[in-house]
Amino acid sequence: MVNPPVPASIYRKGLDLKLQVAGELASDYHSQLVERVKDAGYRWQDGRVTVHLAREFGFCYGVDRAVDYAYQTRLRFPDQRVFLTDEIIHNPQVNNRLRNSGIRFLSDPDESTDNLVAEDVVIIPAFGVTVADLERLDRVGCTLVDTTCGSVLNVWRRVQEHARDGFTSVIHGKLRHEETRATASQAAAVNGGRYVVILDEAQTGLVCDVIRGKAGRQEFMDAFRDACSPGFDPERDLQRVGLANQTTMLMSESIAIGEMIRETMIARYGPAALTDHYRALDTICSATQDRQDALKQMLGAHRFDLAVVIGGYNSSNTRNLARICAQQIPTYHIAAPTCLVSATELRHQPLNVAPGASAGDERAAQTVARNWLPPDGDATIAVTAGASTPDSVVGEVIDKLTQLASRE
Repeated sequence: MVNPPVPASIYRKGLDLKLQVAGELASDYHSQLVERVKDAGYRWQDGRVTVHLAREFGFCYGVDRAVDYAYQTRLRFPDQRVFLTDEIIHNPQVNNRLRNSGIRFLSDPDESTDNLVAEDVVIIPAFGVTVADLERLDRVGCTLVDTTCGSVLNVWRRVQEHARDGFTSVIHGKLRHEETRATASQAAAVNGGRYVVILDEAQTGLVCDVIRGKAGRQEFMDAFRDACSPGFDPERDLQRVGLANQTTMLMSESIAIGEMIRETMIARYGPAALTDHYRALDTICSATQDRQDALKQMLGAHRFDLAVVIGGYNSSNTRNLARICAQQIPTYHIAAPTCLVSATELRHQPLNVAPGASAGDERAAQTVARNWLPPDGDATIAVTAGASTPDSVVGEVIDKLTQLASRE
């Protein structure tokens, strides 16, 4: 079965309350300062500080839609319990606002799907949920509000095509990320489809060695035992593969991974047989790519003293923006304006923190940078934000940067 049955009561296109929640959303997430920065050509100068803001940053369409639907849901069902299966998006400020509105998170330690009843309302976040989780919610019979991003749904269609045609899905993503778990479950739900999740080029190299016969089953299973479908046989299941991506990964890395697998298949089976053994499908979402491209363009156009990247510490697309910046200039990935403690102290997440290690624990992921802001003279700062970061937070960060510099 490609798609599990769904409850009769499911909302996928909002709840006809968009206008009623528009004012509250604007109040919570709009920033007049950000609008002024845009009007000034995405450049803001205050005293000795010049901030350049990437021309694509912050909330993407899918995130904006998911948050909008969550606000509509709370308004539409004031007398019923409303739950989220997990974080609506990877942003602490947004998730905290939803908690404060009375929406409960099934991912919290004191919550459980076992306690759900048919009268409850459950919001599916932008990342989607696994097939098993959706089937569990269906058995309960509760009302569902599905905010799964269209870009994620596109990936699901791709891996379903792979499975129907007998191709194993090689998913470039983070194993414990909600989106990757959901995508893997979609691959496995069609005709006993197979999948393996790879994080980076090093893991891809091992997969390629197995395809070429340079590494064996045990080496593969030691590395991917928890990252492949049940009953996975590398000798059988890596003969025909189709590449897919977690939508928030770094595009350049996905391209490199695809090229590695493509060249390996040519070496193993010959160029004439490539299409019988390898499929490459671009499933990085356009918003993710737009933010990466805008950042690279900005970095190439100006000289910067440092970069500040704003977003949740468990946000994959934000981490990748920080990786791009760090290749050129000192870079600080911060979750909130409060991370800018003073002109001599900044709390941030270093790039070497393991992916997902910071989920739900912002403080645990942080380290302290000292004397991060140039003590005198002009300071030019690059600023961007992940696709789950609201304008209100971006505006507060820009304001804080200029305040700290003026106190020196």
